[in-house]
Parts: sequence; structure tokens; C-alpha cells
Amino acid sequence: MMTRIDKNLLIAAFSGGLLALSFPRPDFYWLAWVALVPLLLVMEKRPFASGFWAGAVFFAAVLYWLNIVMTTFGGLDPFSSLVAYLLLVTYLALFFGVATWLARRGKLRLGIPVLLSLPIIWVALEFLRGWLLTGFPWALIGYSQQNFSLAIQSADVTGVYGVSLMLIAVNALIAQVIQYPRHSFSRWAVGGVALLLISHFGYGVWRSGQLADDRPQQLQVALIQGNFEQSQKWDPALQQETIERYLSLSQQALAQSPDLLIWPEAATPFFLQDPSALAAQVHAFPPRSGVPLLVGTPAYQVTAAGEYQYLNSAFMIGTDGVRHGRSDKVHLVPFGEYVPLGRLLSFIDKLVVGVGDFVPGAIAPLPLGEHSLGVLVCYEVIFPYLARRHVRQGADLLVNITNDAWFGHSSAPYQHLAMARFRAIEHRIWLARSANTGISALIAPSGEVVLSGPIFEPLQMTGRVGLGAVPTFYTRFGDLFAVACLLLTTLLAIAQGVVPRLRKKAA
Repeated sequence: MMTRIDKNLLIAAFSGGLLALSFPRPDFYWLAWVALVPLLLVMEKRPFASGFWAGAVFFAAVLYWLNIVMTTFGGLDPFSSLVAYLLLVTYLALFFGVATWLARRGKLRLGIPVLLSLPIIWVALEFLRGWLLTGFPWALIGYSQQNFSLAIQSADVTGVYGVSLMLIAVNALIAQVIQYPRHSFSRWAVGGVALLLISHFGYGVWRSGQLADDRPQQLQVALIQGNFEQSQKWDPALQQETIERYLSLSQQALAQSPDLLIWPEAATPFFLQDPSALAAQVHAFPPRSGVPLLVGTPAYQVTAAGEYQYLNSAFMIGTDGVRHGRSDKVHLVPFGEYVPLGRLLSFIDKLVVGVGDFVPGAIAPLPLGEHSLGVLVCYEVIFPYLARRHVRQGADLLVNITNDAWFGHSSAPYQHLAMARFRAIEHRIWLARSANTGISALIAPSGEVVLSGPIFEPLQMTGRVGLGAVPTFYTRFGDLFAVACLLLTTLLAIAQGVVPRLRKKAA
């Protein structure tokens, strides 16, 4: 039986394992620069299968925590959870398989070296992954470099996709030189990739020298981390204890003279809109403390037909005790906050019990004096277009409120924070992150985490942020780089079918 195992596929799978190690945790980010070399060395005979197995191992390792979400908190039995997990891993692995297959096919049919095509194809497919079937852009390869500051400053031009392209280019160059050390193209390739690296890291050095935070408008922000485990969060018997803990932590934060208090996603496990003793306690705190409060809470609206629609929202409560604005979650989590095709997929309703069937809201920065805050609720922070829309509508500070209790003591909270860091870089804006169980943090426009706390501990942290976004190429043009890669990949795929036929006719 062992003799039938394709050793090349084992090597490809090993490549996926190496790539997974470059992500939090353990966060060996340097591995991403070489992890795919084994895959590229063995993919010639079975390019799709090789890429697929590398992707399968990578996503299985990086997303292992999904089983915690589905079994511990989603109510699924272990077998159903495993099936759902494997289906998602299989779907995501297809992107790796298609990338290597297209690159190899381009070499065979058009004579285009893998080094020239694969980086562009990879970026195109990562971009597609962020949009297809509502999108799941988790663990794009560029995010592995979150702690390599000079490598990620280009995100204000290309987004995370430019970092992905550099990683794939270096991996492909190493494979090219190993396979064809004396080929003239290899010598030219070394020079070309060297120029790319010099410009990429040179930009990082130049940008880093410009990032002194001398913005005239500053804000003292207090992040409140209540630390309620998911099993406790929606227990009606704990509602008063929940509010008392948040109010107590907020009272402690007043010693640091904050200008704004931020509570995390769904901090109030009840509708803050409804008149109640609990809601009154929350509304009374800003007038008593003299500090505005941004609070995550479920909300509702009534349609013209009299139907109730539920939203995952944040309210800004001013020092007058009045709600001055509501920001709703726009990009909902499929099977977590709503069930796509709910009537057809009613058999998985159990997964969303206790979470609710929400509807998407609209982008609406919240007012704070003369400034405004762009609120990204939980999962929204992994979608670059949402942060960009907030900034383009005038947000002076990005705020990510989240409840990562779903992830338990896994790598997911660290992966989530890693992606949030890129939203700050893309628009050179501060990002304040308040998480129910952590990781709460303040992120500078350079992507540096300047303040953070542990997970699963109640705490309050206060730090100073600058207000205002610095206009960047990315703010103005968005994912132009990724779209260009997608167009080139489309042309490459078309040419692979057309050019051989033209040659055959000409012959």
C-alpha cells in the first residue's frame, strides 16, 4: 500500500505544513519566504494535485479552531463538525490547486516560466477568495508577515496582496534556481526579483521614516474587556453581573482620564434600545463620568410591513445619556449570524441558536464631536473594502469591536489581530480594538501593536491615538493591484486555450 503513495504529493503536503507554521501561532513568519519551494520543485507531473494537497494541509492546520467553534459553541456533533470543516478545507485548497495548475499549464502551452505567472495568479485567486460565496479572505499568505514591519508597509499601495506577490515570487525564484541553476533565465530572474525586493523593502524603510505620529488631534481611548465566555454570554441570569462588570472596569479606566470608552461586540446581552433597568444603567454612565461610550449591542428595526429585523450593532452614547448614532454590521458571518438559503438549509439551523438571524446594515461612521469613528464589527475587519469605505466616508479612527470568545484558547484570536493590523497600514490610520475575551489592542498607522492585553482576562487599558487618516494610494484606488492581477490571470487562462489552437492551424 505504501508503494502507491505519491511521494511528490507528500512533499507538497509538507510544503503546506511549513506555510502554516508561518502564521500565528507559532508565527515563524520567515518560513513563508521558503515554505512553498518543496511544492514548486515537485509540482510538474501533477500540478493541480500537488497544489491541492499543499492547500489542504495548510488550511487544515491554520483553521483547526473551527471545530472548537462548531462543537463547543455551535451545537454541532463532532461528526457533523468534522464534515463541515473538511468541506471548507477542500474548497479553500482548490485555490492552491488551481494556482499551480494554471501556472504549470502556462509554461507548457505558452512557454511562460512559473516564476512570472504564479505570483500574479496567486494574488488573483486570493482576491477571488475574498469575494466568492460571500468571501473568506482568512489567512491570505501576506498576513504571515504581520510582525515583519518593513515587509508590510507597501500595504498602503497594494493592500496585503502586494506582500503575497513578493512571497510567491521569492519562493518561485528559489525553485527556479534550484531546478535550472545554469539557465540564462535564472540569472535574469535573480536580478529581477532582487530589484523587486530592493524596491519593496526600500519603500518599507522610506515609509517607516515618515510615520512619526505628530497628528494635532489626539484622543485618549479606554478599551474595556469584560471577558465573558460564550457559554455565559447570553444567560439571562448573568445580565446584571455583565453590566456591573463593564461599569466597574469603565469606572477604573476613568483614572486615566479617557476621552472615549469602548465596549466590545454584543457587550450588552439585551436590546439597548428597549427601556429597561439594565439599559438605564448603561445610559447613565456617560453623563455621570463625562465620557462618551461606544457600546456593542444587538439592535432591531421595524420594517414598513411591521416585521422585526435584527442587527449586530454599535451605539454611541454621549455625555447627555442620549444615543447619537448607530453603526450596523454589514458583512455577516454565514452560518453564524444568518443561514444562506435558510429554507433549503434548515437542517443546520442548530448552528446559529443563541446567535440570532441577523440582516446586514449600512456603512455609517459614528459621530464623536467634530470627528467620526468607523466601526468594524468582529469578522468585518478581515475585509479591506469595509475599512476603506469607512475611511472614504470620513472616519478619523477605525474601531474593531469583537467577541472572540468563540475561538476559545486557540490561535484564532492572534490570526484575527494579525489581519486587523493591515487595515491600519492601508489607510495610515489608528485602529482601536475592544474584544470581549481579547485580544484588545491599539494599532498604530504603521501596523505596530502599541498596546495589547492577554486573552480571557477582564481588564481595562487606556492609550492615546491620533485622529485622521493620511490619504494613501490604497484609500483612493482600493484593490487596483489585485484587480490587475485578476485581469492578467483571466487573459492568461484564455490564451492557454486560444494560442495552441492558432499554432495548430498555422502548422
